[in-house]
Amino acid sequence: MNYTAEAPAVWDPAFADADDCLLSSDQCVIHGEHCFVKGLIEIPVIGSDEVFSWGVWVSLSRENFSRAADLWNRPGREDERPYFGWLTTDLPVYSPTTLNLKTNVHTRPVGERPYVELEPTDHPLAVEQRTGITPARVREIAAAVLHPGSGGHR
Repeated sequence: MNYTAEAPAVWDPAFADADDCLLSSDQCVIHGEHCFVKGLIEIPVIGSDEVFSWGVWVSLSRENFSRAADLWNRPGREDERPYFGWLTTDLPVYSPTTLNLKTNVHTRPVGERPYVELEPTDHPLAVEQRTGITPARVREIAAAVLHPGSGGHR
């Protein structure tokens, strides 16, 4: 019931050896300038109590990234205001691209990934986050992710 991107779309494996680059399971910095956090876009599955999650990367300003990092292990961090960010994960089952969609990143309790709220636009991903998806759509997404090139774009 979830899919996760291992790195932001702009990450290059060659960055791994650079002193000013970092990629962990939760945070990414490229050349000391571009900062990203991993969060979840959660989509309710219609007719069930289940949620489908996309594990995605969102770019944050250096100021917000530093603040989030400072609070990373602090109890009560979920009271933090949302951080504005740009989606930096291209989810291949959506057309047009999901890159650079506007988001708000909501910090959750320590140990939980942030919740990524998309700007309420008419982009198919934003619509699905607001309205939910059917179990059939979950299967369609799973097939497209497991077997790229077999369709799945909407």
